[in-house]
Amino acid sequence: MEKYKWIKLAKQVLETEIQGIRQVRDDLGEEFVRALELLAGCSGRVVVSGVGKSGLVGRKIAATFSSTGTPSYFLHPVEGAHGDLGMIKAGDVVIGISNSGETDELNAILPTLISLGAKVIGLTGNLQSTLAEICHVCISTGVPKEACTLGLAPTASTTATLALGDALAVALIEWKSFGRDDFQRFHPGGDLGRQLRMIVSRIMHVQGLPVVRSGVTLQEALSVLDQGGLGTVVVVGDEDRLLGILTDGDVRRLVCRGTFSRQEPVDVYMTRNPRYAGIDEKGALVLERMEKAAIMVLPVVDKDRVLQGVVHLHDLLGKGRVRFQ
Repeated sequence: MEKYKWIKLAKQVLETEIQGIRQVRDDLGEEFVRALELLAGCSGRVVVSGVGKSGLVGRKIAATFSSTGTPSYFLHPVEGAHGDLGMIKAGDVVIGISNSGETDELNAILPTLISLGAKVIGLTGNLQSTLAEICHVCISTGVPKEACTLGLAPTASTTATLALGDALAVALIEWKSFGRDDFQRFHPGGDLGRQLRMIVSRIMHVQGLPVVRSGVTLQEALSVLDQGGLGTVVVVGDEDRLLGILTDGDVRRLVCRGTFSRQEPVDVYMTRNPRYAGIDEKGALVLERMEKAAIMVLPVVDKDRVLQGVVHLHDLLGKGRVRFQ
């Protein structure tokens, strides 16, 4: 029975942290938008600062900003007080993190930062604190209680602050229209970056393609669709030129309407002149097109629209060869 005690405790910790995030979410108001305006209008860099656990959270927030199009770095308040404030310039935006709002090392450098022309955003659990008074904008990160059974170690408060940092970063992504091409430039060494830089011919399926010829019956096309494992059957004509596709969704709609015959040619029911990818296109461009059109599978053709392969959304995202069977 001992193991269930620890599972119960773990669930209590997670529930407490969930409650903390909910509290921060519910407390969000116009100050979040004001902070977002400062960050979006930053002509310099975003500087994140904090001590202890708040500092560790701040490092992650700075890293997330930098990887999503908002140049950012972490400044330790003590190092700042001993010369590193020389990195600050007018136009920078500083995010100061302190749960209590009374972290002396942080509060000591904020007036200097402001005098240098920086705007300051505070993330704190105490809106009546010194930090809140100094900042241009302050967002509450207050939580009902810490998950630590002693009520002392920063747990729920750091989780909530981290989540709030993610909310700011994601909002900035939308504000700045930061897209996948931009993400790719900042992640040249990552799996997703490599995948999106590839031309689609290196990613597409070429063996065992779910293909039928124009004129076959709907029944024959359904059999190929069922066995193909990609949720789509491609219809080709002379010299394997792309004519149309039939998808799982198309079949579902036919069944719902009840107006089809399995013996009729598939041409009657297929989507004619479907979207497709060019064999030399970059994965990033193909992925963007698929997401905009909510398409999971695209035929890949050459300049003469001759079928060369099929690419699945998950292939572009590096999730492997996903088969629906």
